[in-house]
Amino acid sequence: MSLFKQGRYSGYLRPISYLIDLSIINGFAIFYFFINIDPIIFIVFTSIAWLTLSVYSKFYEVYRYTREVKIYSLILTQMILFTLIIFAFAGYHHKLNIYPITIFKYIISVFLAIAFFKFTIYYLLQKYRVSFGGNFRRTVIFGDNKKTRALETFFTQNPEYGYVHVKTFNLKDRKNINLLSLFEAIKKEEIDEIYCSISELTNQQISDISDFADNNLKILKFLPDNKEIYSKKLKYEYYDYIPILSLRDIPLEDSFNMVLKRTFDILFSSIVVIFILSWLTPIIAILIKLESKGPVFFKQSRNGFNYKEFDCYKFRSMTPNKDAHLYQATRGDQRITRMGKFIRKTSIDELPQFFNVLFGDMSVVGPRPHMVSHTNMYAKKIDKFMVRHFVKPGITGLAQISGFRGEIESDKDIIGRVKYDIFYIENWSLLLDLKIITKTFMNAVKGEDKAY
Repeated sequence: MSLFKQGRYSGYLRPISYLIDLSIINGFAIFYFFINIDPIIFIVFTSIAWLTLSVYSKFYEVYRYTREVKIYSLILTQMILFTLIIFAFAGYHHKLNIYPITIFKYIISVFLAIAFFKFTIYYLLQKYRVSFGGNFRRTVIFGDNKKTRALETFFTQNPEYGYVHVKTFNLKDRKNINLLSLFEAIKKEEIDEIYCSISELTNQQISDISDFADNNLKILKFLPDNKEIYSKKLKYEYYDYIPILSLRDIPLEDSFNMVLKRTFDILFSSIVVIFILSWLTPIIAILIKLESKGPVFFKQSRNGFNYKEFDCYKFRSMTPNKDAHLYQATRGDQRITRMGKFIRKTSIDELPQFFNVLFGDMSVVGPRPHMVSHTNMYAKKIDKFMVRHFVKPGITGLAQISGFRGEIESDKDIIGRVKYDIFYIENWSLLLDLKIITKTFMNAVKGEDKAY
């Protein structure tokens, strides 16, 4: 699936926006400040301040349905806050004699340039959607009433927002509605987002639709026409003047969190590759080759973000066999070599996956990816299993440090794993990642019962 066509994230657009804005901030500083100021100090200070302010003001929370007036408001808020920061910097470094008129000229220049690029990207994306039909999302609506018709009109009359509305399902006789047939139609039409009118659905139907969306990687949103829905923890959005509610808020959909996690992944995996794998790989390779013939690395197709398949790398711990892509290792598995037992027990066999992290297929922390055959099997029998694919898979995860690593011996194991994975997805933070990494390292040193 192309990053710029559909999908939950806006590809690399937001990270690029960060880089453009930081370049403008520090670029204009060359003309205004760098004669008197150490550029390194200024760049570090303003970059950290800008990113911090952006999180607070939600400066980069601009979506396809965001109105221009909202963007103007975000720019004005960010400009006022950033102006205060620059004045604070000038006051702290008062010996540099940075005059207020210089600061105001700098701020005006910076924000005119930032506003220009922000609106240029905004309108170019709209033009791209209208002229080329790209960056779109296919939608359906459950319920036919005044509010859903207003939403349908918004979709059909505003192609620049990138929505292709496929169908509105009339649910007047809601007790006799066959949801299974509607679900099949949604899968056949490759729908991306489902919108529901709460007042026209029973509680059981809402639950069934929610389960279907989770298990098939569909975005589910609601039109708040029932007061009961306000009691739940939901995320508000506005499409023009139409209020929309999202049932699941995923922190890693936030652009700043995406950049923060990806930056951490690159730095952490680079350290492991340079300082550990650079010397450990030749040693492991020799020991593997001495015991059995075959490749040093084992490559296996697994499902990652948005269900996309990728090649997951490990040090080979088994004798080459045709069943390696079908069956997990079990306790006392005869396929595992003596060297394989050691590297599996210490989790050394997983270290090559730091290359997967650098390639962008995986993250250091996240739901563990499964073999394709297992993913297909569990997706059919385990409720909400597919929710795990809303984020990148990880080398380690919350489920793994909570007793659900290794072989899946019963449905209880996979259900527990999914429960912890969903909790991680909905409650992600960098501190949680650091806690998981620390616990993983401690478990590797102590050894785990299911590490075989």
